Parts: sequence; C-alpha cells; structure tokens
Amino acid sequence: MEIGTPSRPSLFLYRLFRHVMPLARAELAHWRARAAAIPDPTLRQQALASLADKQFHADGGTVYAAGNRRYAQTLVKVIVALQTISDYLDNLCDRANVLDGPTFRQLHWSMLDAVRPHFPLREYYGLWGRVDDGGYLAELVQTCQQGLTQLPYYAVVQPQVSWYVERYSELQEHKHIQHAMREQRLIDWSTPYLHDYPDTKWYEFAAATGSTLGMFSLFLAATEPIEQETVQLIHKHYFPWICGLHILLDYFIDLSEDQQSGDFNFVACYGDPSLAFHRLRHFAQQSRQSAEHIPIGGRIHKYVVQGLLGMYLSDPKVEQQADVRKARRLVYAFGPTSIMFYLATHLYRRIA
Repeated sequence: MEIGTPSRPSLFLYRLFRHVMPLARAELAHWRARAAAIPDPTLRQQALASLADKQFHADGGTVYAAGNRRYAQTLVKVIVALQTISDYLDNLCDRANVLDGPTFRQLHWSMLDAVRPHFPLREYYGLWGRVDDGGYLAELVQTCQQGLTQLPYYAVVQPQVSWYVERYSELQEHKHIQHAMREQRLIDWSTPYLHDYPDTKWYEFAAATGSTLGMFSLFLAATEPIEQETVQLIHKHYFPWICGLHILLDYFIDLSEDQQSGDFNFVACYGDPSLAFHRLRHFAQQSRQSAEHIPIGGRIHKYVVQGLLGMYLSDPKVEQQADVRKARRLVYAFGPTSIMFYLATHLYRRIA
C-alpha cells in the first residue's frame, strides 16, 4: 500500500474513512472528556460547544494525515489539538460576552506556544479574570508541542507555521472587538500586507489568515526532507489562494445566518452576490492551479481543494439560500473527483 498520498481518489477516501477518521474520533473523544471536566461553567460550556458544533473542522484538517501513513497518528494528534485550540478560543472570543482585544491576544498566546516545541506555558487567561479550566488549554498546548517534536523536519517549517499563527491570532483579536470598530480595525491591520498580494482585497486577505490549512500542510511537509525554498513555495501556493478559498466558502454558506445575527461576514463585503461568486470561482481556479505545483504531499493538495468544495457546498445551509445554491456548479466544473468528494461528504454527514 502507498505510504504517501494515494494516486487514486477512491483509495484516498478509503484511507481517510478506514484509517484516519477512527484516529480523529479517538482524539476528539479524549478532548470531549477533558472539556466535560472543566470546573468553570462558562469555559466548560464553550469548550463542549466548540467540539460539538465544529467537529468537522478537526475532521477536515486530518485529511493531511492521509498523506503519510507512517506519521498518520502523530499528524492526527497534532492537527486535532491545534484545531481544538482554535475552535475553543473562537467560541470564547465570540460568545462569552467579552469584547476586549488585549484579552483575545493573550488567549491566543496558547496557539502560538502550541507550535513552538519546548516553549514554556504562559498565563493565557491572565486578562480574562479568575477562571479555572482544569488544565484543559495547557494540555492542548503541550499535546501539540510534543507531537511536533516527532515530525523530523519540523524545525525547517516552524518559522512559516508561526507566521500563519501570528496572522490568525491578529485576525481573531480584531474581528471580535466592538461591532462598530471591527471593519476599520481589520482594514487598518490588513492593508499594509496587500502590497505582497496585489490581486487580493483587504477582506480576502483577512479571510485567508483565518485558515489553518497552511499550518497543516506544513505539518505534513515536515515528515519529509525539505528545504526552506520548498517551504516558501508551499506558502506561496497556499496563501492566499487555498487558505482564502477555505474561509470564503465558510463565510459564503453563512451569509444568511450572519445577516440575521448581525455577525461580521467577509463575503458580505463584496456587496453583490454575483461579484462574490465570481471571486469565489477565481479563488477556486487559482487554488486548483496552485495545488498542481506543490512538490511535497503528492495529490493531497488537489484533494484538499476538491474536498473544500464538496464539504462546504454540500452543507444543508446551501439549499436554503438561492444566491449561495448557484455556487454548486463549481463542484461539477471541477470534474468527476470533485463530484465524488461531494457525495463522500454527504456520507460523512450521515456518520459524523
């Protein structure tokens, strides 16, 4: 059996469902048990809610573990831990009645520390107040740190991983402050970066920083000998295209929901559904081209792009929104493998 990414989509899906998903289920079960034991009721509620409502984030991230069978268990452990930190902090920032940027920044020290093996733990709740999570966040950080030490070439990719986490943390800090301040703060933060991404709007750049896929792709890359030039090549192809496609799809299917709740939505910044679809298609096309030129991981990156379309455009929310429903044509435009993954995600939703 192939050690790297299977060349046939059917074999890739078999490995994913047969070997990777059970590992992910075991990790998620462990973190649910730990979350249920959190003493503070607010932290416990948000930890359990993030695991229940955003399980597909961790499941989706672990597709990279199908790219190297030898390191599948380690990759699953690290990806689930880091994604669980991300989703937990997102819930705390979004739903715990706190609107303070410095508090969000200090919380996200945990995510940055998680990708720096041997870095000492810090007081992540320092500005939150006197709370007790029973060591939940610290254990997530240490689990990620310990797993990353088992990836033989992680030191080569670590600086770029940190860049992704830094931008992600900055996004979360600015996106969760007072509603009236969010858009201008996000514009002020993202604009200086745009000279490196001339084909990208500020809200597209900001959306791309919200993806964890660039991090996970580098975790996989760290299982093989890699040079710094290759790290930068992977980054160039993932950011902003594949990362942007990931988060724009996420916001695209949430358009109606966010409009009703008053939540900030990056796709709504386009102002016109037809323009939003045009740019989404552009990101999808650029992502498909980028995935063809990544030298480590084989077809995994192409499968990720096709899987993103299948996962998000098969969501029940799509059927309820006429403007969003039209985007399903992208699945068919990307060929038989995209259609296969689209159908596979329907199966996933039945067994998840």
